[in-house]
Amino acid sequence: MKIIMVVIWSVLSFSGLAAAAGGGYSLNKANIDATDAESLQRGAKIFADRCLSCHAATFMRYNRLADIGLSQGQIKQYFIADDSVKVGDTMKSAIDASTAKQMFGVIPPDLSVVSRSRGSDWLYTYFISFYKDETTTTGWNNSIFPNVAMPNVFSQEQGILRAVYAADDKSIVGLERETQGSLTARAFDDSMLDLTNFLVFMGEPAAEKRKQIGSLVIIFLILFAFMAWAVKREFWKDVH
Repeated sequence: MKIIMVVIWSVLSFSGLAAAAGGGYSLNKANIDATDAESLQRGAKIFADRCLSCHAATFMRYNRLADIGLSQGQIKQYFIADDSVKVGDTMKSAIDASTAKQMFGVIPPDLSVVSRSRGSDWLYTYFISFYKDETTTTGWNNSIFPNVAMPNVFSQEQGILRAVYAADDKSIVGLERETQGSLTARAFDDSMLDLTNFLVFMGEPAAEKRKQIGSLVIIFLILFAFMAWAVKREFWKDVH
């Protein structure tokens, strides 16, 4: 009985944490494909161009981009602007931690394994949920991360969104577009899915290979079990 109560308490606690992580807002489903190399390459380019300016990925090396179909030459050409940076180096932020803290009030978090702590649906929803808010320091806010220190670095592509509030309790019920960005809403969502896809890959670059090896191991175990049964049947057939 005590074990059952512990299990129930654990499930309820996890559910509460999950709800708190989402901030009470429903998350959009991130329909990403971890095997889509083109999507991963586009996401990697967005990450290198826009995210590495402030965020680091200290557990991710540039040479792991070869796992998504990029050659050493492509990695150097499209992802490494500084000649002092080697392909085997980790992805470091363009600004140091102290400067970033002065600019944003906090040190931008490392994004190496953010997908493993937040999840793909949360990340995708976060990217598309920035809205204009003149009451904040940056002039931006986020539906699922209220008062976030990060500005909307994709405002040029997305355009400007405004929050729609409920009449009774002033809670946010949605976002409406105020100005159109350089991308259509569909194209912007697709680009954020690409970025989310890459962040998920970066959280565990060997995930797909691990799944492939796991499938081969299961097939081997099934074949081995069948052969063991066949050998046992052959040895014991005279006993019966």
